[in-house]
Amino acid sequence: MSTFGHSFRVTTYGESHCRSVGCIVDGVPPGLPLDESDIQPQMTRRRPGQSALTTPRNEKDRVEIQSGTEFGITLGTPIAMIVRNEDQRPKDYGGDTMDSYPRPSHADFTYLEKYGVKASSGGGRSSARETIGRVAAAGIAEKYLSLSHNVQIIAFVSSVGPIHLFPPTTQHPSPSTNPDFLSLISAITRSDVDAHLPVRCPSADASATMAKLIGQYRDAADSIGGTVTCVIRNCPIGLGEPCFDKLEASLAHAMLSIPATKGFEIGSGFAGCEVPGSQHNDPFVRSPTTGELVTSTNNSGGVQGGISNGAPIYFRVAFKPPATIGQAQKTAKFSGDEGSLEAKGRHDPCVVPRAVPIVEAMAALVVMDALLEQLGREGARRLLPVTKGVLPVRHSGTNADKKDVEKLKNGLENGSV
Repeated sequence: MSTFGHSFRVTTYGESHCRSVGCIVDGVPPGLPLDESDIQPQMTRRRPGQSALTTPRNEKDRVEIQSGTEFGITLGTPIAMIVRNEDQRPKDYGGDTMDSYPRPSHADFTYLEKYGVKASSGGGRSSARETIGRVAAAGIAEKYLSLSHNVQIIAFVSSVGPIHLFPPTTQHPSPSTNPDFLSLISAITRSDVDAHLPVRCPSADASATMAKLIGQYRDAADSIGGTVTCVIRNCPIGLGEPCFDKLEASLAHAMLSIPATKGFEIGSGFAGCEVPGSQHNDPFVRSPTTGELVTSTNNSGGVQGGISNGAPIYFRVAFKPPATIGQAQKTAKFSGDEGSLEAKGRHDPCVVPRAVPIVEAMAALVVMDALLEQLGREGARRLLPVTKGVLPVRHSGTNADKKDVEKLKNGLENGSV
């Protein structure tokens, strides 16, 4: 389906070469200051035509808010946003050279089998053009999360082909124990990431090597894949809905819904399987600054039992090489006759540099949806009478909950509760 989320619901529309793409967002809290300037920065970061290493399609991706706000304030009603396609070229995909073939590793064959019809230009709904609506919706979520909890979501390119920002070693099979990685995700900003364009890998040396590799595949009319790492800082404790909507499960669902994704891991990930539990467990200690319990390490990636624990949440997403390439490929037509396809159109030789804001967007949508779910639970709980002698042992980290806990402590001590 084309709708994501439960309390914060995002429905996207549009195909690769139709007149416009966009979204409708329902569940936006009222009273949030919002205009296009809050949305446009991330739209610009994901737009095509950014460099010689991306598709030359020239779209400005200017977002327009159509409803749900008045005088720059959200009304609590559905917000519709539109981005007009200004450089669509459906004719690039016509004729016997393209439309007669199911492109290898693309969605042409499966869409036709599923629906009985498919978009004849581009990838239709399977195109990354669809993600514009997600990024636009996430601009709303990010502003609310920033104002309410100072949540910070930063993604960056961590590998292209065999080139890794943090190559696995015997000592650190996973970046989760690498001090350099942990230091990076504790303070990295989007400005730091964009200082290393066009690749968005936060290392001058690694970024230059990756850019050279992408250029080589572009010049050979080929493509290459890579990974994007994302960190979520200041996420409130208590987000996630066990058993089937655990926070990491929701993140995995969100990330694997992005076009061209092939893998997801959180915290120590697959490499964490190579170390014993005595090394992998995250012991609890008392924070010297807040006095609250925190973990001394973070192999869990900020999530335990499907619920956020207050530590930075970090994960990695794998993107395959773009399926549409300019090289001639032997493959069958829809008719079954053998042939050779040399794809036309404008495509990225590697998607990970432009995938960075899309990964951030989907992370924001997951956290926003989980936060609204948790706030609803806490609001319902506060309306109930307190049972004498029962004291909550943990709160979600919201100011309201902290005040409630202190009030309850005082009441139990003086006997008024």
